[in-house]
Amino acid sequence: MKIAINGFGRIGRTILRQILTSPRGSGIEVVCINDITDAEMCAYLFQYDSTFGPYPGEVSLEAGTLCVDGRQIALHQEANVTNLDLAGVDVLMECTGIARTTDLAQRGLTAGARKVLISGPSPAAEVTVVYGVNDADLAGAKIVSNASCTTNAVAGLVQLVDAVAGIEAGHMTTIHCYTNSQPMVDTPRGDFARSRGGAQSMVPTTTSAMHLIDVVLPRLKGRISGAAVRVPTASVSAVDLVATLQSEWDQSDLLMALKASANGSPILGWTEQPLVSSDLRARPESLIIAAPETRMVGTQQLRIFGWYDNEWGFSARMLDVARAMQP
Repeated sequence: MKIAINGFGRIGRTILRQILTSPRGSGIEVVCINDITDAEMCAYLFQYDSTFGPYPGEVSLEAGTLCVDGRQIALHQEANVTNLDLAGVDVLMECTGIARTTDLAQRGLTAGARKVLISGPSPAAEVTVVYGVNDADLAGAKIVSNASCTTNAVAGLVQLVDAVAGIEAGHMTTIHCYTNSQPMVDTPRGDFARSRGGAQSMVPTTTSAMHLIDVVLPRLKGRISGAAVRVPTASVSAVDLVATLQSEWDQSDLLMALKASANGSPILGWTEQPLVSSDLRARPESLIIAAPETRMVGTQQLRIFGWYDNEWGFSARMLDVARAMQP
């Protein structure tokens, strides 16, 4: 499969790392990378990463070509991706974060790519997909949204709990590390709380996952509410879900049923260890359920907690969905 990456930021660089260093990248050829940042900066930020550490191989730049462990990848600095020749590209990974209009989302197709996969929520997408939850909805769509990192984490968890015990209603809080959407120190933004320094405070805010859960799991529409708290850590986030179940359960029986289902999932993990967020860095699962933090109150109220690397896990799902988009 041939892919191109448009936007070489956090997700674009993480996708390339996974292609080059993990079995998930088997059979994938990266035709080119496009980013308006100059080539030297692109190469530098790929080689040295504050979250995941230095790239474990050889990285160099030769005449506008990124050379990684002997592979040569063309680097472009086109503001408009339609100026590129993407003929033969199976999937354009649209990772700029700006493809929110039909015009911007279709530019990859105009350039010659067969399909476009957007690394975030986008009203311009034909379908929003969470791998392992509703990827059957792809059905030949050419412009697809990979939803958000939190939607990927929550949707898989909610689907699991509903399948095992039935969810009457639930509330989710994502405890989310800071991102580039927040300032490092107080700076005016559209939202008062999100204008505060992300590295200095816990910031209560909203999450797009709540709308997207209704999209990818329509049978649970209106049953799940949620919010977010941005916290001063650089990577790995968490989901804290409290759900009222449709049936009565003994705690040990429910934990056994949830564990068995999670262990059979292509996107979920399970841990019995008392882990902290840094232990989950660079894990590819959409969510790793933490058994020590999961418990019942009575027989019908469940509190379930899980970790997710919001960059690495999300990038892994980008690659899974890209493969699923192929006929």
